[in-house]
Amino acid sequence: METRKLRDLEVGALGLGTMGMSAFYTGAGTDDDESIRTIQRALDLGVTLLDTAEAYGPYTNEELVARAVKGRRDEVVIATKFGLIRHEEGEETPSTERHITSAPGSVRTALEGSLRRLDTDHIDLYYQHRVDPEVPIEDVIGQLAEFVTEGKIRHIGLSEAGADTIRRANAVHPITALQSEYSLWTRDPEGDVLTTLRELGIGLVPYSPLGRGFLTGAITKPSDLDSDDFRLANPRFQQEAFETNMRLVDEVREIAREVEATPAQVALAWLLAQGDDVVPIPGTKAVTRLEENLGSSSLALSPEQLARLSSLPAPSGDRYPDMSPIGR
Repeated sequence: METRKLRDLEVGALGLGTMGMSAFYTGAGTDDDESIRTIQRALDLGVTLLDTAEAYGPYTNEELVARAVKGRRDEVVIATKFGLIRHEEGEETPSTERHITSAPGSVRTALEGSLRRLDTDHIDLYYQHRVDPEVPIEDVIGQLAEFVTEGKIRHIGLSEAGADTIRRANAVHPITALQSEYSLWTRDPEGDVLTTLRELGIGLVPYSPLGRGFLTGAITKPSDLDSDDFRLANPRFQQEAFETNMRLVDEVREIAREVEATPAQVALAWLLAQGDDVVPIPGTKAVTRLEENLGSSSLALSPEQLARLSSLPAPSGDRYPDMSPIGR
């Protein structure tokens, strides 16, 4: 697979998001054996960036990733995140309380826990999962810089941060990557955020690059989802918005027919074409879907096709039922 750089961190052009193996998309249950096969197949095919977080499970996803890469740690760039679970410093029993916090004691406890669960002595890319409005970003990055000095993390990342926060953070220590939702379904980073990233040399790691599965064309009505699937609470998956948003999928399907590819491959190829500093992390827990997604890395869309996709209207509805936790 082609490689790309997130600042000075070299990774495969496509990464693998592992959240759905342990959380949020598990209405039909989990299959750790298939998930491990999927991760290992990804490594065989040139994927190097694996994305997890302590909040996925919580905690169980990091343990799953550790099992999958056992004996292959040197092949992998492991990215994980802190800041969505409150910890007391030095607590022996991990908390399951979800709460945006980057309090110093909580962050160090989170890091030590992630290192233990991932069975590693360092984390390659450590993200603040969400910006904490109660703790200055300068203080957060200053603490993470100490972890870099200690050798416990190698690169610092942010998630869902705005342009001003990114600038302030980068002034304390170089930021390697911003992880934010970005796809034909969500164009939010375009504008100030993407301009700032490129000015500062920071890479962009789009999560949910397939619009939470919407852009694959496999979901044709809300009832296709399991009754406890978290997407059913998302405004964009409500009936009226859903019907409006299907028009985006229709155009993706049309281009897929033209290039003899799948809608998922077209959506990912568009994203890859947005710049060589963009490394999407499509998530899946099945080998077949993984192989389909990775086929996008060799799919070339014409300028006219890229323009048609870029001109699609914004989807109807917010990304989340409550957008207030999305700190900037």
